[in-house]
Amino acid sequence: MDYRFLGASGLKITEITYGNWLTHGSQVENDVAAACVRAALDAGITTFDTADAYANGAAEEVLGAALKSQRRESLEVFTKVYWPVGPKGPNDTGLSRKHIMEGINGSLRRLDMDYVDLYQAHRYDHETPLEETIQAFADVVRAGKALYIGVSEWSAAQLREGQRLARQAGFSLVSNQPQYSALWRVIEAEVVPASRELGMSQVVWSPMAQGVLSGKYLPGQPAPAGSRATDEKGGQNTISRFMDDVLLERVQKLRPIADELALKMSQLAIAWVLQNPNVATALVGASRPEQVAENVKASGVVIPPELMAAIDDALGDSVERDPAMTVSPEKRPA
Repeated sequence: MDYRFLGASGLKITEITYGNWLTHGSQVENDVAAACVRAALDAGITTFDTADAYANGAAEEVLGAALKSQRRESLEVFTKVYWPVGPKGPNDTGLSRKHIMEGINGSLRRLDMDYVDLYQAHRYDHETPLEETIQAFADVVRAGKALYIGVSEWSAAQLREGQRLARQAGFSLVSNQPQYSALWRVIEAEVVPASRELGMSQVVWSPMAQGVLSGKYLPGQPAPAGSRATDEKGGQNTISRFMDDVLLERVQKLRPIADELALKMSQLAIAWVLQNPNVATALVGASRPEQVAENVKASGVVIPPELMAAIDDALGDSVERDPAMTVSPEKRPA
């Protein structure tokens, strides 16, 4: 497993991170989730990503329990704050000082840890002054409850203003966590150049486009039983934008490219995002331990330029590139 620096900081993280969105505390049983975490550790992954809103706190609890026996200093644990948690009252969401302070305390309690390595603004909060948000994050760092601060799905303009205020407050934003895959490239035109300028890395989620780039969804055929496209708890909604027969036909054209590199299509998808030097790590989840062992084989893969071009040709105009697709809700969700 290869390591990369997180932004301009001195923190090294594994270039594949185990994430537990849509799995721990919801889609898979706790014993299977713990087995997946053990498989990640066995594969050399030391970086783990979760959020307080995942399964309304249950995902943090499951991850914390699964990591309990590990040396804390040998791990890099990420979590997030913004989406509604708890009983979802008026202050149980957003990036107000109240919610951030209560959020970090709740996350540490559920994880059963003294600190997290990276605390992330899960979205941009249009209803809270950015100065208030940044000052609260500065106080979280000074209290030793988080070592670094990042954001998720912020626009280039939001990153620039956030970094300006962060540096005034005595710390730096080190990362942004956007959706990014060979099919979803909305960060390339504006967010990535701004991040390079600001000393920030991308911690990318959904490198397999919700599983579509694994090649398991075939045009004109029903989704496989037990797949995300059949999950009524939430997975079905997240994948719907990619369930188009033209797009699925184009994805199948990637199979010979993966074969040429002796990779599975899922491994090719993960390796593709890691070719971007501004990407520090790709978030990969799993519902079975063997999936983890497969995913880590993408670490260290170099895709030649001619095959990167072939991937572009295969996917054609099914790729989403519009930077305006990087958005946060105008109003806090209830």
